[in-house]
Amino acid sequence: MSAHCCEHDTPAAEALRDLPRYRRVLWVALIVNAAMFAVEVIGSASAGSLALLADAIDFAGDALNYGVSLAVLAAALAWRARAAIAKAISMIGFGLYVLGSALWAVWNGHPPQALTMGAVGVLALVANLSVAWMLYAFREGDANMRSVWLCTRNDAIGNVAVMLAALGVFSTGHAWPDLLVASLMAALALHGGWQVLRQARGELGVPAAHDHGHGSH
Repeated sequence: MSAHCCEHDTPAAEALRDLPRYRRVLWVALIVNAAMFAVEVIGSASAGSLALLADAIDFAGDALNYGVSLAVLAAALAWRARAAIAKAISMIGFGLYVLGSALWAVWNGHPPQALTMGAVGVLALVANLSVAWMLYAFREGDANMRSVWLCTRNDAIGNVAVMLAALGVFSTGHAWPDLLVASLMAALALHGGWQVLRQARGELGVPAAHDHGHGSH
């Protein structure tokens, strides 16, 4: 991920003018992610894939994130920053969980079913690209908006990696490509969570008067 990801200023209140559109996008994203969580849980159980299971957990976390975002969307900047901190912690926790699971599977895992992995990975990629396309216009918002964009972007990257892992498993007959992808997804979650946490802490450090000082009053 490029350093540019973190280079933006805290927006003034008027930057959130298009709330109705953003709210609709979040509702669609929530529904898509909840549906894909169910699909990937079934797919991971069928294929025996840690990468798919990690992706399913990620879909569940994102659905929860969208729900939190909807709840705090019109709240003051400080409350939106606190919600972003909670989401950043969940991203970091997800990353640590997947890394631990991958280490355990090095000694206890077995090769997953590559065709099932690939098929579910393609479906997940289509879902995430659709959501990312809708969220693209809001990627330079506050920490809360940014965490939503980062989660969706990272998911799309992870879906491509799942498909590459499926190809690797199919070609080699070994589980290591699945474990490698699970570790990559964990690294994305840790990096994205740290980015969001840094920005949200910065926003909490801004005096309340500053939130309205650029704007319309």
